[in-house]
Amino acid sequence: MAQETGAASLQEQLSRLRREGTGQLRQEGALVTAPGAMPPAWAIKVVGRQSYNLYNVQQVEITEAGFNPTPVTGSGMAAYNLAESFVAEGSVAEGTYAVMWRAGSKNVFYVKP
Repeated sequence: MAQETGAASLQEQLSRLRREGTGQLRQEGALVTAPGAMPPAWAIKVVGRQSYNLYNVQQVEITEAGFNPTPVTGSGMAAYNLAESFVAEGSVAEGTYAVMWRAGSKNVFYVKP
């Protein structure tokens, strides 16, 4: 058990060093952390559609009321919209904000167009 805890601690330290090197280290004190855990959801902005219900999205940071969310640099990824058919063309507009979760090895969000 102690070896698993040490490995998790080492992994967390390596992850932190990697983020420091890329300038992506933010206030981590607000995150609840556990061995191997990540934030359960992210705020995102739809930046385009790849195909069907698969979209290009970018993580955003909500700063405070009255200000637009700011993009997180280097956070572009793909995510599926579960509110749309997997066999029809998607129609979520670019610039739409949503909440994204991780489902297995895929990113998913739910926005009715």
